Amino acid sequence: MEINREKLAQLLEKELELFEKKHTKSKELFEQAKSNYIDGVPMNWMVKWAGSYPIFVKEASGAYFTDVDGNKFIDFCLGDTGSMTGHAPEGAVPAITDRIQNGVTFMLPTEDAIWVGKELKKRFGLPYWQVAISATDANRFSLRLARHITKRKYVLVFNYCYHGTVDESFITLEDGKLSSRTGNIGPQVDPTETTKVVEFNDIEALEKALEPGDVACVLAEPVMTNIGIIHPEPGFLEALRDITRRTGTLLIYDETHTMSAGPGGYTGAHALEPDMLTVGKAIGSGIPTAVYGFSEEVAQRMKGLISLEDSDTGGIGGTLAGNALSMAAMRATMENVLTDEFYGRNIALAERFSDGVESVIKEKNLPWIVKRLGCRTEYWFRETAPKNGGEAAAAVDFELDRYMHLYALNRGILMTPFHNMALISSQTKEVDVDYHTQIFRESVESLLESSVVQA
Repeated sequence: MEINREKLAQLLEKELELFEKKHTKSKELFEQAKSNYIDGVPMNWMVKWAGSYPIFVKEASGAYFTDVDGNKFIDFCLGDTGSMTGHAPEGAVPAITDRIQNGVTFMLPTEDAIWVGKELKKRFGLPYWQVAISATDANRFSLRLARHITKRKYVLVFNYCYHGTVDESFITLEDGKLSSRTGNIGPQVDPTETTKVVEFNDIEALEKALEPGDVACVLAEPVMTNIGIIHPEPGFLEALRDITRRTGTLLIYDETHTMSAGPGGYTGAHALEPDMLTVGKAIGSGIPTAVYGFSEEVAQRMKGLISLEDSDTGGIGGTLAGNALSMAAMRATMENVLTDEFYGRNIALAERFSDGVESVIKEKNLPWIVKRLGCRTEYWFRETAPKNGGEAAAAVDFELDRYMHLYALNRGILMTPFHNMALISSQTKEVDVDYHTQIFRESVESLLESSVVQA
């Protein structure tokens, strides 16, 4: 499909003008923020929103938020999974508030830790757990432990993966050559010295990379999500498990985004058997927390490898890790929010969302597709589903993404800034999903009417 870039730029400029008219207070605050924050934002990637500047949020509840200019939004981004529970979920807020009023961090456990540990085992199948502040930390600590246990040098990831700010994962495969990923800021160590990379769904390449016996672990999402949803082909995850066991390589599943698949993530939904598992973000209703779990075998191998004297200086942990607030938030979230009922309702709504987008694509005869993972869904500007990260990255159209996102934003819908992903919370309504379908249709029609695309 041909894209007229000049006309697309004209449409984008028109939407930017509308954006600035609707967000004057946010602009004032953004200009003030430049005095104390680099690029005017407290976190560097906040500059990636589709508008001229990020909108400033005033308040939020459930699937909705209001900005400082009084504009109301349906939130399909939900903190890029951090608020998949919905904002300020009723099932978690009372316990979180109670814990705040009674102390949040002690460097000591509370009784909530007992409940959380049992529930994690029930959901994910792994018997032993540790707690971190973020999924990035959980992944980082898991890699350290895997290398410590196996005494092997390398880790293996899939091309165009993302596992937080983990140094070893900022690596890509281009024309068969490994290289530090574009945008990797000041890497402490060249990732080509620490990491092997193969394409997702490539069993032959995976086996070849693991056969030498020098890879400590494979760190993977069971379904790739951070370059768009890429499902495993039939037999791939079974082969991944078989090859890692045969080569003595630990298998770590990162379920931070694939928690959209069900109460126990993709691992629970499909009875997977990882050696270790990490998950963060939504598991605490947005309160910073994460966990990483271990199989019985891995736990036994860990015992005795870390001395009591050195347990606080081994590069694993953190003063705030496992704090009382995190444990209370995880207990309330798993007990009252991320339930079977939550997933049943929200997955049905995600199907409705996908069906609505697909109906527009079919109606307009566009070479686009829609992919879904539980209550997570997204659309792609390509005819067929990519089978790996390389194919997915090649399909990215930053300008078209930005236009679609900004068109939606100007009409009260927030999409995730990184790609065309939408999440459904338990407060999202059918009317919200149908409104998105309407706005999606209008955005497509504006592209066609302006001859930006030739369908």
